[in-house]
Formats: sequence, C-alpha cells, structure tokens
Amino acid sequence: MFAMATAALLVCMGLCLVRAVCGPTVFDRVLAVNSFGTKTVLLIAVLGFLTGRPDFLDLALVYALMNFIGTIAVMKFTRFGDLAGMEEEGG
Repeated sequence: MFAMATAALLVCMGLCLVRAVCGPTVFDRVLAVNSFGTKTVLLIAVLGFLTGRPDFLDLALVYALMNFIGTIAVMKFTRFGDLAGMEEEGG
C-alpha cells in the first residue's frame, strides 16, 4: 500500500517538474515548485512509514516550513523586485 503511494507520488513529482520547466509564466513555475515541495513532504512521510522510522515526520515538518517560507519569499521578490517590499519615496 505504501509502496504504491510512493510510486504515485514520484509520478506526480515528475509531472510537477515538467510544469516547472515548461510553465509559460513565472507564477506557473513557482506554483509547480511549491507543489513539488509539498509532494516531497508527503514522500518523506511515506518513506518514514515504510522504513519504520517515525522521526522522518519531524524532517517532513521542517521541510514543509522551509518550502512555505521560500515560496512566500520568491513570490514577494517576483511582485516587488526586492524582499523588503518598501517603495522608495521620491518626495
């Protein structure tokens, strides 16, 4: 059962990589990379259950937080051109 879930996740991750490479806009690419990161979290969790090591769930949670913060940072950089997001006031 978990082996089939792992195989399905790997197929979905491959499709996300295809979208990340072929995406027509930068937003499609960011969304594909975010989806790839989410599927990586699921893959780590499933592999933890497959190998009988529940401490992989901690790694999956840390990776999920890094994926979320990274996606927000990339989207903010894409939108504003910098991470500070402060407009220069030219008086």
